[in-house]
Amino acid sequence: MNEEVSTNELNCTADGHELPSGWLGRVTLIWGGYAISMFAGNAASYSGIWYATETTGSPLSLAFLYVLAFLPMGLLSPFGGVLADKLNRKAIIIACDSLMALCSLGLTVWISFAGPSFAAVAVYCAAFGFMSGFRTPAFNATMPLLVPARHLMCINSMDTLLGSISMIAGPALGILLYASFGLQATVFLGCIGAACAALTMLLAKIPRDHGAQEGAGAWASLKEGASALAGQRGLLVLVIGVSLGMMAYAPIDSLLPLMVHSHFGGDGFAASLLAAVMGAGLLVGALILMAVNPQRKLTRVIVVAAFVVGGGATISGLIPKDGFWAFVACIGVLAIACAWFNAPVMTLLQKNVPDEKLGRVMGLFSAMTGLAIPAGTALGGVIAEITGTPLFFCIDGVFIVLLGVTLVCSKNVSKLDAKSAEQSTVEQAIAEPAACDPAV
Repeated sequence: MNEEVSTNELNCTADGHELPSGWLGRVTLIWGGYAISMFAGNAASYSGIWYATETTGSPLSLAFLYVLAFLPMGLLSPFGGVLADKLNRKAIIIACDSLMALCSLGLTVWISFAGPSFAAVAVYCAAFGFMSGFRTPAFNATMPLLVPARHLMCINSMDTLLGSISMIAGPALGILLYASFGLQATVFLGCIGAACAALTMLLAKIPRDHGAQEGAGAWASLKEGASALAGQRGLLVLVIGVSLGMMAYAPIDSLLPLMVHSHFGGDGFAASLLAAVMGAGLLVGALILMAVNPQRKLTRVIVVAAFVVGGGATISGLIPKDGFWAFVACIGVLAIACAWFNAPVMTLLQKNVPDEKLGRVMGLFSAMTGLAIPAGTALGGVIAEITGTPLFFCIDGVFIVLLGVTLVCSKNVSKLDAKSAEQSTVEQAIAEPAACDPAV
């Protein structure tokens, strides 16, 4: 019986339906548009942040933009997850990308006539956060409709891979366009990127077989999604732990430029160099994860990442003022491990949550992490103001390490690895694929 079920899985998508013909081409098309959108959006965002830095010089202004970009995502993701389970996910993604393209086009016209302004940058950040609140849960819940379970880890790792590449090259392009043609050029680039993402999603064929027939209200649906997550203690503990980890890491990320400037006496070039090293580290980490493609010990990958990130942050805070290059190397190693959080968590959620509730669970996860980032940034800023940035790095690093220890000690989290090992062993033992559920 187990062999029959597992044989089916080999020729099925992660949600248990028949694997679409040419699934790899569909995924490549979707991710091609997403890559262009991410690269262009990163360039536009960085140029906006640089404009705010030049014109205001205020940490509070930068923190405000950060909150505008992430707070709407955290607040709206649960409702976005509900819609992803009730409506056509492809239509939601296309609508979000199209609206983002139109908003960017409108801001381009506004800046061209009225000149660049902090308000225009703020609107761009808010639009990004608003659209992400609906797009992200729908996108994450769509992948299991197209991808075999054994390839979910690689596909989820691509998000980190693309993010790291855009983090390396996007800011450079953004600053080049900003310096040469002004802020409106970079915002228009963001418009082109969002339009490309909408077009590629429109051309891709996405199976539609999920909870569109359900009639429960939004709050009832959210409660069902929370119940689906709470029903699996290991997943619940893991998601809470990762959310707290993101809350702890967020201020480290936002305080890196301040650490370079105030502690090491670095300039803008030094800060941009550190950003490039961060991107390169994420890239290396994503490539390692894709090459290894772990299937059996996903929670252990997350725990190792927590130890490396926490240890790296702690050591970074202890480096003396003349040790800038040691600090750069330490942050580079830390960045490699940062790439080992998102993909394993996404894979575990996609494998263990029923498809009809996956959008809601993804929405809740996006909400938890989306709210954790601005909350952590605000709280970390207050603590760092009292302790000083280097000491804060040490305190925050120790906290992240303790989170890793907590996950190691959780028996419910360990059971997730045992379950993954069981599924992978049977999958590899079966060579001949059999017929799947034909409903697509």
